[in-house]
Amino acid sequence: MSASLSLAAAALLAAAVSATPPAAPGKSPPVVRGRVTGVGGVFFKSHDPKALAKWYRDVLGLPIEDWGGAALKVDQPGHPPVLVFSPFSEKSAYFAPSEREFMLNFAVDDLDAYLARITAKGVAIQKRDDADANGRFAWILDPEGTKIELWEPKRPK
Repeated sequence: MSASLSLAAAALLAAAVSATPPAAPGKSPPVVRGRVTGVGGVFFKSHDPKALAKWYRDVLGLPIEDWGGAALKVDQPGHPPVLVFSPFSEKSAYFAPSEREFMLNFAVDDLDAYLARITAKGVAIQKRDDADANGRFAWILDPEGTKIELWEPKRPK
């Protein structure tokens, strides 16, 4: 993810900057109406939505609510300051071994502690990368074969 994350983050920042007209020296930039402010949700189909939501709650620890989903706050301490939106080529092997058309990325505060907790629940770690310039990563699959990227962002020095 390192190259794609860096490129995607740069593209997002460039888009945000270009969407806001420049401000006069010493003044705040004007507020532009009619723009995307962030990702409001991730929605996907499942063979068994209730069972899959239970797995995400019981195994990954997502706060699944009665309506079947989770409302994840983006202002949590240690949460990355951006959410990356990055289409991949349909020929990309980055989502492998999953055959799904999407991959989930969850930011975590302590990758070692998180992996210890989910491996104790039977989750197999597909791969791990502790040397990426953007932080530390591990990849797992959910029960329906969706690849999940776990990301502990690099902490500022």
